[in-house]
Amino acid sequence: MAFSHLDSQGNANMVDVSAKQDTQRTAIAEGFVYMQPETLAQVQQQSLAKGDVLSVARIAGIQAAKKCSDLIPLCHPLALTKVGVDFEIQAEQNRIRIEAMCRLTGKTGVEMEALTAVSVAALTVFDMCKALEPAMRIDGIRVLDKQGGKHGHWQAQQA
Repeated sequence: MAFSHLDSQGNANMVDVSAKQDTQRTAIAEGFVYMQPETLAQVQQQSLAKGDVLSVARIAGIQAAKKCSDLIPLCHPLALTKVGVDFEIQAEQNRIRIEAMCRLTGKTGVEMEALTAVSVAALTVFDMCKALEPAMRIDGIRVLDKQGGKHGHWQAQQA
């Protein structure tokens, strides 16, 4: 299979999607921030000095999805119609699960936007908690589900 981001000479190339059909496209991504139970409890109780970690991380994730093409050179700038970023405190595993969903009607998928939203939300959690715990770990960032386009619906296998 040839890489579509390379031209016939091997140079970087932004893919021309003008001939593609507009379809509704959705992507869902997830990632995790692992931390000590004490740190997790402070995030959950909103008792960190920097404020409400998850609210700030949600806004950061949404903003990041909207700016994806500014960060990843060959991504198309997209008119996203919906971005959602949600968190689940998983105390038994000492982690916060982050899930991002991006949607639009257009010619190209939104996987990179969903992955970027999760990544920046995780980095924001890290930034807001690092004074308390610099040894946190960000892990497991991946696409879970994508819909739309010529390939239709795709789902990741269970981890």
